[in-house]
Amino acid sequence: MQSVVFTMSGVCRPSAIAVALILCGFTLTTEAQTSTPSPAPTPCALRSNTSCAECLQNVTCLWCIPTQQCIDYPVRNILPPSSVCPLTDARWGVCWVNFQILIISMSVLAGIIIIAILVCCFCCCKCERIGSKREDAKVERQTRARKARQKAKRTEMQLRHDEIRQKYGLAKDNPYSRMNDH
Repeated sequence: MQSVVFTMSGVCRPSAIAVALILCGFTLTTEAQTSTPSPAPTPCALRSNTSCAECLQNVTCLWCIPTQQCIDYPVRNILPPSSVCPLTDARWGVCWVNFQILIISMSVLAGIIIIAILVCCFCCCKCERIGSKREDAKVERQTRARKARQKAKRTEMQLRHDEIRQKYGLAKDNPYSRMNDH
């Protein structure tokens, strides 16, 4: 396997490492599963009235506790219907967890993984400051608008002062005009 090197800030590094470890774990489990061929599984119905552990050796089997039946998992339905076996009495995968708790725990685990991925993405985006260009452009527009308003006010004030000077004969046009009047 290739080693992965992360050069991010301290905030993003733990979440990136966690994602890398999860991905490495997935690749290791898939390699282990593909390397050992399994023998042809025995039908589930032949394992009825034995034990839960013996029934669940085949992944396609579902164990129902009250009837002690090992049945084929109803693949047409996502969840086995209660007519086959109630969810609280059904066992699939492991004998010590009922199917209902298994579904709830897998849903919670999937939710946690999705939230972790979203937090990781948010942290990485925050670290990279992708949105800083938009913020800089917005600040620049605001600065230009502020300078334009100041220039307009300055021009307006200058016109008002010129009108007042004109009214009282203090116009800047000819600095000797007051002397000529005397």
